[in-house]
Amino acid sequence: MISPHQLTKLDLVITNDPSESSLPTAVEPPVLQDPPLTPIPASRVNPWWDVFVAFMAWLGSIGLLLFVPLIAVIPYFVYLMVKGRAPTADAFAQNKTFLFLSVVSVIPAHLLTLLGAWLIVTRRGKRKFWQTLKVSWPESWAAWQGIAVCFGIAVVLLSLGALVTKFLGGGKTDLDQLIESSFAARIATAILAVATAPLVEEIIYRGMLYPALQRLLGMSWAVVVVTVMFASVHVPQYLNNIGVILVITALSVVLTLIRAKTDRLLPSIVIHLIFNGIQSLIILAEPFIEKPEKVETAPTFILLSRVIRHLF
Repeated sequence: MISPHQLTKLDLVITNDPSESSLPTAVEPPVLQDPPLTPIPASRVNPWWDVFVAFMAWLGSIGLLLFVPLIAVIPYFVYLMVKGRAPTADAFAQNKTFLFLSVVSVIPAHLLTLLGAWLIVTRRGKRKFWQTLKVSWPESWAAWQGIAVCFGIAVVLLSLGALVTKFLGGGKTDLDQLIESSFAARIATAILAVATAPLVEEIIYRGMLYPALQRLLGMSWAVVVVTVMFASVHVPQYLNNIGVILVITALSVVLTLIRAKTDRLLPSIVIHLIFNGIQSLIILAEPFIEKPEKVETAPTFILLSRVIRHLF
């Protein structure tokens, strides 16, 4: 039997032994609180702002196409003034050097447009340019399938365009005068049509304008508005050829619908590139093909080249 005195000693022994309560407790890590949320910029929540920015980019691209060629020909005009050979406005329209400069200067205008689009889309380098614009194939497409489909669509569009412009007819356009002014202008036009025009136009119209308008108006109205804007820019260039205007309008409808249905920009770029590329090859080859005196007896190649070279 344990006496009260022994029980007290036992209690002291038990109490003095190390226990969980006497062990040093581990320091718990501080609870990390989420940082305060950064307010979302107005451009991400206000579709009107997106449309405004895209519209200003469109206006800027048109302004560059108007003013950069004008600036480019000023030195040549000054040169003619110094030489005492300043031509009239009508003479300028036939001046080979003036026409060549007006074509070549479109390339820097396109490059400046591309720079402006990059600044807007990436928010001055904060986002990835090509990913934001969705310049890729749809996930279900292999690259070779996409190229094959785009090639087929481009050929169909060119064939339909050739038929429409052949039956509707029309006078010579400004592009005709540029191409026929000199072989140098012909080469410059072909390079421009392949190197910069498809990429820049698709980025502005289907890459920036369409998504902004689609968020505001829906797909159908966005396709209509983009088509009208694209065609309206080309109307002054083809004013005396209703067939070409109709084909340009149809081209815009197809390119914009493909952008809408695939939710990707790359197919539209590739179709536009092939569309222009085939025409460029024909434009470059045309001077080396013997032209008959009567158009009715011309080979199919010559007739086709005279029709589809309008369709840039």
